[in-house]
Amino acid sequence: MTLSRMLAVALLMAAVIRAQPPLTTIQDMLYKADGTPFNGIVTISWTSFEAPDLSEIAGQTITVRVENGIFRVQLVPNAATNPLVFYTAVYNSDGRVQFSESWAVPSSLFPLRIRDVRTTLPVVSANDTNAQGPVNESDVIGLLADLGARPTKGPAYSAGRVALVDTLGLLDSVAGNPSDCVHVDGSTGACGGGSSGPGFSDEEVPAGTINGVNTTFTLANTPNPSTSLAVYRNGLLMAAGTDYTLSGQSIQFLTGSTPVTGDSLLASYRLSNSATASSLSLAGPQVLCTSTGTSVTGTSLASMGSCAIPSGALQSGNRVEIQFDYAHQGTASGYTFQLIWGGTTILQRAGTANDAQVTGRVSAGLDQAGAQVSTQSWGTTLPISATIANATDVYANGLTVNLEGALNLTGDTLTLRNFSVVLLP
Repeated sequence: MTLSRMLAVALLMAAVIRAQPPLTTIQDMLYKADGTPFNGIVTISWTSFEAPDLSEIAGQTITVRVENGIFRVQLVPNAATNPLVFYTAVYNSDGRVQFSESWAVPSSLFPLRIRDVRTTLPVVSANDTNAQGPVNESDVIGLLADLGARPTKGPAYSAGRVALVDTLGLLDSVAGNPSDCVHVDGSTGACGGGSSGPGFSDEEVPAGTINGVNTTFTLANTPNPSTSLAVYRNGLLMAAGTDYTLSGQSIQFLTGSTPVTGDSLLASYRLSNSATASSLSLAGPQVLCTSTGTSVTGTSLASMGSCAIPSGALQSGNRVEIQFDYAHQGTASGYTFQLIWGGTTILQRAGTANDAQVTGRVSAGLDQAGAQVSTQSWGTTLPISATIANATDVYANGLTVNLEGALNLTGDTLTLRNFSVVLLP
């Protein structure tokens, strides 16, 4: 081999040895939030990847010192790697890690700023064996066991409903009407029903003449427990055993505590359970149901809204007030609306095609035989009508108030806008 040939080979080998992957310069001025220059170190780490010139870049970590905010580093571009590999930059100042971020460095002949390489993808540690792909659930210690222990959605799960854990441990939703109450077993029903649980009598006025002579007054129920009774005379709490004694439903005032003319008496106490609340004295009106109804477009009478009054909620002497409003869309057909008390139709009227709105008021006064019911109803053109009748439905075990409607011809729509059922003491 000639000397010139040997020299050429040596120069070629030196060029190969000196060859290195392309580098991109990242240069910036770093500041803290208070406007002062950042001083500290930036630790940059990465996993192995292949450079744009096919050079193999081994995983490693470098530390760049930042003084007076001046930052400068040269890195092999990694923005086009497949699979994606990112640089992880960890900023350390004042002896602790301040924050970290991921970088994707593109090829560039000109210096870039940190904002040009920062990526919003999650930061992945260079020591993570899955840094180049998603983390499997099985790779996270205890994750599968924790996922298996959590409740999962059942077939009846629905957003916006009260949650229920069913017999299989699945998370379902409670079924029922918006006005229902939820029981501890997940069942639903009208509020105030049921045969167990405490009942209350609040601000009841004991029966008896207040004249300074009469010392015996009678409650509507027997307090249970008896110690739950609180008796107030002119707003002052009386002391049991000192001011009065209790025997069953009877309050006996003692000497020196006898109510005199002009005094007021009030009593509050608990009952053994809500089933005995049939004789409960109410302190004021109680809303049993209030809601919007549905719409009908058919010619057969159909329920558009109902109120299920529970067992024990009504007693002789109570009064139930019902109010309702219907709206009629269209002018092609007349319509019929009616109100049913238990099994008795107590109101039925026919609106014309021009009746865009109708309204009604019903008052049911309860006695031992049932209810005496009076009604009023009128519409846009429908004249006012008043009726009175008797309904012999047994209410002690509860009953349902049902509002129905139907069109005479198809094509229009009849809507129960709203209704309310209120119990008066």
